[in-house]
Amino acid sequence: MKALIKRFKADEDGATAIEYGLIAALIAVAIIAAIRAVGGSLSTTFSEISSDLDGA
Repeated sequence: MKALIKRFKADEDGATAIEYGLIAALIAVAIIAAIRAVGGSLSTTFSEISSDLDGA
């Protein structure tokens, strides 16, 4: 029984999976933030181009 408890305490597979999950979540948040930042400026650029083409 002691060996089973010792093995259970030494097992870090679950902790590793949680860490990888947290890293993936942080990367996803960073990607979403970057896309939102670029998306806003890209929308402005396309609006300006559209206005220029309408005036031509």
